[in-house]
Amino acid sequence: MTEPADHPLVTAVKPLVDAMGAEILGADQAQPDDVVLSWEGEDVIAVRLPQLSDSLDHILAAMERRHGKPLAELDRKAKQSVVRTLEARGAFSVRHGVETVASALGVSRFTVYNYLNRENAAKSD
Repeated sequence: MTEPADHPLVTAVKPLVDAMGAEILGADQAQPDDVVLSWEGEDVIAVRLPQLSDSLDHILAAMERRHGKPLAELDRKAKQSVVRTLEARGAFSVRHGVETVASALGVSRFTVYNYLNRENAAKSD
């Protein structure tokens, strides 16, 4: 059999797994909370999903890479855009999400709430 790392399923799902901050394991290493992926009826790999708090850190790091600098160095408009993206991705449903984002952006929690309120007001208009 093809090794799991060389399997076409791994090639197909690896970008998604990496973007989520998840981990690919052999199917035989799956634990109850892991997602086992099959190919043509055979279990090939397991995906271990990150804890939500780890996901937020991973998303923030990815956004810093996308912007090419620490989020705290972005201008106000870019920070508002980051907050919109994070809200769409559910970042603020994580415990201490607002505090974590505020720290990464170098702003207060109050400022993050203002960005969220501004966005929600714009949506309702």
